[in-house]
Formats: sequence, C-alpha cells, structure tokens
Amino acid sequence: MNGLEILAYEETPLGVLCLRRRELLKKPGVIVTEVTLNHEFLMSSYLTESERALSSCGLSRLSSRSSKTSSEASSKYRVLVGGLGLGYTAAEALKSDQVDELEVVEFLPEVIGWMADGKVPLSESLNADSRIKITHGDIYGRLAQPPGRLFDLVVIDVDHSPEDVLGGQSKGFYSQSGLQKAVRHLVPGGVLGVWSYAADTPLLENMRAAFDDVDVEQVTVWNDLVDVEQTDWLFFGRRPV
Repeated sequence: MNGLEILAYEETPLGVLCLRRRELLKKPGVIVTEVTLNHEFLMSSYLTESERALSSCGLSRLSSRSSKTSSEASSKYRVLVGGLGLGYTAAEALKSDQVDELEVVEFLPEVIGWMADGKVPLSESLNADSRIKITHGDIYGRLAQPPGRLFDLVVIDVDHSPEDVLGGQSKGFYSQSGLQKAVRHLVPGGVLGVWSYAADTPLLENMRAAFDDVDVEQVTVWNDLVDVEQTDWLFFGRRPV
C-alpha cells in the first residue's frame, strides 16, 4: 500500500469524522487505521495499550474484590463499555473467559457502521463474538438515568479528558453528583473506569465521594513514530459493598 486511503468521510453532530488507512513512512509495510474528528487526530490502531488496559485493569480489580466468596470467584461478568472507537477496549475485555456479556454504547452511528461493514481491523473478530452487543446511544445520558440491568464493570473512553470533551453529552458526568448517579449502574463491588490523557483533573477527588478503592493507573508507552514518551491515565473506583 502506498499513500493514504480514505475509508469514510462523514458529517456528524460532533463534526467531520474521517476514517483513513495509511502506511507508516517511518515503518514501511506497517499499515495503520486512524480516525480524525474535525481534521484533528482522534485515535489510531498503532498504539492501543491504554485503551486495552482500561478493560484489563478493570477486570483485574474485579477479580481481586475482597468481598468475593469462592463461589462468586467463578461467576461471569457483565461489562458496559462507553465508546466503541476502533474496538480495542471491547476486544480486550472479550479476551477474558469470565466476561459473559458485553454491551458497547456508541454515540455516532457512523462508527457502528464502520465496525459492521468490516472497515476497521477488529471488525471480523468482534462481529463474530456472540457476547457483544453494540447499542447506538449516549453513554452519559444512560448513566444519568435510573439503572436497569447492573454491570460488574463499566469503562468509559469517549472524551480526551474530563476537561477536554468531544461534545456536550458528558456535561455533569464527571461531577460528584454525576458519578453518584453512575455508581447505581454497578453491582455492589463493581468497578467504574475512566480513560483520560491528562492526570490534572478533579475527577479523582469527585470519584472519592461515590466510590471505594479509588485509584489511578498510569500507562506510559514510547511512541516511536514521533520519538516521545506518552502517558495516559486510567481512573478506577469500586462501588461500596
């Protein structure tokens, strides 16, 4: 492959959304899929460590729940993912045999269509997994409403950070009152995880008003495409038992 291939270019409520595929100039033969929003870089299939860690670290916190009995330890988990993206957060959760059901809530139908139409690298494996359900909707609006089914793990990877958001949908979510509404969607001892590129946010303190065992996981990788170290931050909290 040479140059840049535009796979989709669509107007959305958040702006112009572009899905593209290209060969890395610095690594001939390596093909990546990327998403831009309003012509600004949003995500890539090249470095996905923190997106995947959001699920794996969340699941590890479930397995270490001090309240679990030996019989509960073999139970299956129900997972809710906010934001489909290129699918890496969902795919990582589905690697666990303990995940019995996984629902992804995605705000943009265009992104759902990319996955369904096989335009992204993980389309084939995700479309073939019977455990996953992809729902068109607003994850923030969902978590602000009274809960229906409860989840063991809820992970959110939508905004750049609580202070750098993609749209107005998340207004109020990161506040103490918003998080206190969100915690109701978890089973007792269930875990909420939030992805952010920035550590400097009131989110940690706000989570402590609604959750137990609140902590931050730092995911640092070397981006060899631009020769810089980059760090993303994962915020976790457990619903009190």
